[in-house]
Amino acid sequence: MTLATALPVLQETAAPERVGELPAARVADVRALVAREMGEIEELVRGRIAEGVSPGAESAQHLFDAGGKRVRPLGLLLAAACFGAIDARARDLGAAAELVHMATLLHDDVIDDGDQRRGRPTSRRVWGNAVSVLAGDMLLVEALRLASAGAGSSDTATWTELVATLGRLVDGEIIQLRGRLAVSLDEATYFEIVRGKTASLFEWALRAGARTGGASAASVDALGRFGGAIGVAFQLVDDLLDYDGDAAATGKTLFADLAEGKVTLPLIRAASGGAPVDALVARVREGDEAAARELGRVVRESGACERVRQLARGETDRALAELAIVPRCPAREALADVARGLAARVS
Repeated sequence: MTLATALPVLQETAAPERVGELPAARVADVRALVAREMGEIEELVRGRIAEGVSPGAESAQHLFDAGGKRVRPLGLLLAAACFGAIDARARDLGAAAELVHMATLLHDDVIDDGDQRRGRPTSRRVWGNAVSVLAGDMLLVEALRLASAGAGSSDTATWTELVATLGRLVDGEIIQLRGRLAVSLDEATYFEIVRGKTASLFEWALRAGARTGGASAASVDALGRFGGAIGVAFQLVDDLLDYDGDAAATGKTLFADLAEGKVTLPLIRAASGGAPVDALVARVREGDEAAARELGRVVRESGACERVRQLARGETDRALAELAIVPRCPAREALADVARGLAARVS
């Protein structure tokens, strides 16, 4: 499907009555715009993994084969298409974005002692922690190689921003790890983690795509803010699904964050509203599964989930407002639909 022939599909999928549909179907519609390019990114990533040293390559391949939405490279390609043609440079950067994301997942599962991801055993369960850490490092190296290959002087900003983004990802992880020692119910700390661990890579991907497509500096900044906002919304929704999701539909185990000792916004908002959570949090940190279920009930009944849901919608609206600078085109409508689809997971 070309950009021109996809417009009727995008106009239909963006209609308000479809906002509540499962995001997988909505993203599938959007992916039709750039199906060939996304396929090329899949092959790029697969090839980079295959060139790795065993058993690191097998550990990374295990995660890759589990699938995923590939939202970051999708957003990058669509941002490029808003301003120009999708070229080999955009595809390389899209692959780099996915490789970085995969590396963080491999590392996160080790840090969190994760047993399941996307409905299958984590790589660390199959190959061990040491191999998974090194496999993540291997993917980061490949991402940096892709991002630097063929980069001209005009693309220095994209490379510089990627290095800065990696720093933000690591900082966010370290701040979150501090919570293992002392629980923080501080909302500002929560958002510092979210903007570092999740939103920063979305922001980089959208800025890189827009810049590669030939966007003006103002448009690059706007697309970056769009990416940052949908990154925050994405994490808010993910945190909600830990308390209020359908495990069968989302593939996310309920209370998984709680079991790993992660403090997310629904819990913070419940506590600030006076819900009795302190004793339960302490028991959850000791591995008490019954306490995790009870804490989930307390958080849901506090009304915190609805307040966080409204905040996620607000971030989505803020993201959509940033698209005003982009000329009307199918790719812009697709970006808007991606944002709505991510928020619709808890609508």
